[in-house]
Amino acid sequence: GAPGGGEYTWLPADPPGYGGPGVNPRDLAEQAIANMNLEPITIGIVPKPGPNSLGIVGMPTWMWVDNPAGNTFGPISESVSAGGITVTATGQVQQIEWSMGDGTAPVVCTTAGTAYADHYGKQDSPTCGHRYEKTSWDQPDHTFTVTASSYWVVNWSGGGQSGTISLDPLEQSVDLRIGEAQVLTQ
Repeated sequence: GAPGGGEYTWLPADPPGYGGPGVNPRDLAEQAIANMNLEPITIGIVPKPGPNSLGIVGMPTWMWVDNPAGNTFGPISESVSAGGITVTATGQVQQIEWSMGDGTAPVVCTTAGTAYADHYGKQDSPTCGHRYEKTSWDQPDHTFTVTASSYWVVNWSGGGQSGTISLDPLEQSVDLRIGEAQVLTQ
């Protein structure tokens, strides 16, 4: 033994990609996700929200992601390095659940949707739409609260590992007024 009773053991160098004690690739993936600064979508919807807008029962409602960005819809990638390893994470919204506020089942859309333009007239949205079957007059504030819940999935890899992380949904809401067509004839 060595003088003083200590034992010295020489170990070979760590294998490539080894992060050393305490560096967990999944923790780095979580840090990469935090660096993405993910935010709820900006809701695009027709009829337009607001007190001076009125949608009509039975007419098509169009929903979409307004000005989709990396951190609101994806894809977005971030890399984080620590302890000699680098983890890269890529996030993308897999679906948006639109709760329409009228008691019907949520509308599940797997794309960013199609932004409405006047030339579409009274067509249904080809990608993400709804038709209200009743007015919002009996609701609080006489509006339906429409909530868009974005479901993010992040795939990551690094340090000899990989995985998928599903995040809690990010939510954004707007209020719509829906009335009967005959109120417009006054």
